[in-house]
Amino acid sequence: MTLLPAPPVGGHALPLARALALHGDRSALVTADAEISYRELAGRVEETARRLGPGRRLILLPGANTVEALVVHLAALSAGHPLLLVSGDHPEAADSLIAAYDPDVVVHPEDGEEWRIEERRPGTAHVLHPDLALLLSTSGSTGSPKLVRLSYENLQANAESIATYLGIRDTDRAATTLPMHYCYGLSVIHSHLLRGAGLVLTGLSVADTCFWDLFRAAGGTAIAGVPYTFDLLDRVGFAEMDLPHLRYVTQAGGRLAPDRVKHYAELGARRGWDLFVMYGQTEATARMAYLPPALATERPGAIGVPVPGGSFSLEPVDESPGQDVGELVYSGPNVMLGYAHTPDDLALGRTVDVLHTGDLARRADDGLYEIVGRRSRFLKILGLRIDPGQVEALLGRHGLDALASGDDESLTVAAVGRPGWDQRRIRRRIVDECGLPARAVHVHLLPELPRLPTGKPDYQAVRALRGPAEVSLPGADGTPDDLCALYARILDRPDVTPDGSFVSLGGDSLSYVEMSLHLEQLLGRLPSNWHTTPIRELERREAPAPCGRRRLRTVETGVVLRAVAIVCVVGSHIRLFELRGGAHLLLAVAGYNFARFLLASPERRERTRRTARGIARIAVPTMVWTAFALLVDDDYDLSNLFLLHNALWPEDMGTGIHLWFVEALVYILLAVMALLALAPVHRLERRFPYGLPVALIGLGLLTRYELAGLPDRAQITDAVTVFWLFALGWAAARSRTVPHRLLVTVAALSTVPGFFPGEPRRELFVMVGFVLLVWFPTLPSTHRLNQLAGLLAGSSLAIYLTHWQIYPVFDGLSKHLALVVSLAFGIGYAAGVSRLTHRVSAMRTARRRPACPGRAKRSGHARPALRSGWSPVSRARPLP
Repeated sequence: MTLLPAPPVGGHALPLARALALHGDRSALVTADAEISYRELAGRVEETARRLGPGRRLILLPGANTVEALVVHLAALSAGHPLLLVSGDHPEAADSLIAAYDPDVVVHPEDGEEWRIEERRPGTAHVLHPDLALLLSTSGSTGSPKLVRLSYENLQANAESIATYLGIRDTDRAATTLPMHYCYGLSVIHSHLLRGAGLVLTGLSVADTCFWDLFRAAGGTAIAGVPYTFDLLDRVGFAEMDLPHLRYVTQAGGRLAPDRVKHYAELGARRGWDLFVMYGQTEATARMAYLPPALATERPGAIGVPVPGGSFSLEPVDESPGQDVGELVYSGPNVMLGYAHTPDDLALGRTVDVLHTGDLARRADDGLYEIVGRRSRFLKILGLRIDPGQVEALLGRHGLDALASGDDESLTVAAVGRPGWDQRRIRRRIVDECGLPARAVHVHLLPELPRLPTGKPDYQAVRALRGPAEVSLPGADGTPDDLCALYARILDRPDVTPDGSFVSLGGDSLSYVEMSLHLEQLLGRLPSNWHTTPIRELERREAPAPCGRRRLRTVETGVVLRAVAIVCVVGSHIRLFELRGGAHLLLAVAGYNFARFLLASPERRERTRRTARGIARIAVPTMVWTAFALLVDDDYDLSNLFLLHNALWPEDMGTGIHLWFVEALVYILLAVMALLALAPVHRLERRFPYGLPVALIGLGLLTRYELAGLPDRAQITDAVTVFWLFALGWAAARSRTVPHRLLVTVAALSTVPGFFPGEPRRELFVMVGFVLLVWFPTLPSTHRLNQLAGLLAGSSLAIYLTHWQIYPVFDGLSKHLALVVSLAFGIGYAAGVSRLTHRVSAMRTARRRPACPGRAKRSGHARPALRSGWSPVSRARPLP
């Protein structure tokens, strides 16, 4: 029988600390000297809890990654004693907090099995709120009397949240690569103990060979690190290490550069482990957001989504750089009780309900949050929270006039020199006080401090002293505004900033074609996931080719397939050649683009609005052209005009079926829009972005194979019989792993054969095109071919609509001429619709513009006008 510890004093305790014995003989701690089971750990904790006394008392513990320190920590939390956890490496910080808070019990490190417990009085000198569990300094604060008050609920909820999104198993073993007194390091301990997992308990650095010997011997599965940890990993050759049990690597404690995130995410994908990039603060007990590993290579600059149980909101601020930017406010059960500045504050309960992070952020269309700046002057450098104002005050106490500023990489200080104080001495003083490495502190001696015309400090000038920022951007002139100007021109958006991406700026399907070609030309190659990558993160990957030498370019496979498919459709109808299957391949491409672009928005209502606009952009121009066709020939009737022919007469094989593809696409989009508008289905898609379209493939195959008692394919509308092709493209876009891509490829190669009886070339055309779409994001090309492919792909639907009436006029003269004229007319029709759309958009903008110029608010839903060509599914992206 498993015995639980005695009830905690005061009735409050940390559940995970009291449930240790429930994990039995599983390994709890692995050290260089021994392995300790949960049963043994629970016994030590129980014994130490008795030594701490019967009444609630304030206990100060110097944190260390040792068995002794962990036992005292768990004993205090399991017995209901509020714990003040301080750095074990800075005795002066502990002395400062002892003087400020007068703890009842002070634990002193001792050599041996047990640490010395100094009881400074029989009971307590404080009024301790029953919810108070833990007191921590904010990141990097050493000896400051300002502490974060955390409750038992905070600690338990945060541990459960982290264990959930990391998927911690009882077979995992996490290394203690971070200090125990640091909220990040403590969260690693709590979350793994909660799940009955093991801890590789060590104070060794990842730069120490002995650390890796212990990690391998213990079967370590998890490593946590701050940005500086990853620098050390690079130095010790982590990428080449054989770590067969490693399952995940977590990163927090400051911003890791996006290129480094992408590098480690790709390394993990190759080596079989996941990278979790996380965002948090001590005030949130540790974690507030995480970036799902599958998105780390696509969105390396994002902080991700709120942790389970938490939520974000954006609060407008005056200094916001854009309408969609605000201060990031977090709410959840892990939000601190409040701050403590004096011992009297220990009696307080909850004084804050939400956490104002001080970070300026935006929520991108794909639901991921991005940090774009800071509201306060606090910096977080290498995991340490630094207040530049305190640095200025520090130097001021030594008679130095100084200004301090910086970013997530370093602190820059401008100071007016005085005798005896050179740059080296100033830097050493800052390093000693703040704990920053010398390489992260830049000191500049000036004759006078930079100031604005108002007399206020010019902190932008201080930041510039570090050296010219890396602002070169790929483009014709190499200026940082080149890409922003390109995006503004193609998307017709005056509010483009380097933080925007193609998707977040509302790019549409035609502009997707045009933009991809221009980016390929400017950047030297088309980056993967460029459509969701912020403009500032796009960079030239190769130097321009020498003069006179033709450079091989690339083009997106989807663009090529749309261009080739529409030429094959028209050419086959003219009977210039026989290569059918283009329309069916375009349905798969439509599903691919639908998922890739429309579903990038996480908002259910926004998805519905965009899909509805996309349907309108298909239906309205189609109905206009059909109305014209009714006047010049008798191929169509009113059922075609209202896009109902295929639904009313699916067995008709006359000229009325000419628009079957358009009607099928409209019906499919209507069905998908209605499906995803349902809240349960929307949540299901967000949770299983790959699983839902795979399930829909299975549903669509019921009609493909005429199962479940359904009527013959010829007796139902084509939208039902070809829906599985659209779903295949959807699933292909959601494939994030090789097994995912293999599954959809096998599904296509096994279901397309037999769909066109007696037409193996048609089936082969569809299958080859689908395989290219799944496995080859881009194809080699030339500048001229890119221009041609972009023109045809961007006008593909317009060409499909109009060629039925155009090619018969020239068919008798020359089939080649009929093909050329049909393509040219469709391109012209698309351009005309584009100009009309742009004019209507401009008129609407003018009507909405306020009377006072320069004060117009930016609209988060501004509709981009198209510059050239046309595709009526532009908003929903599923176009041929």
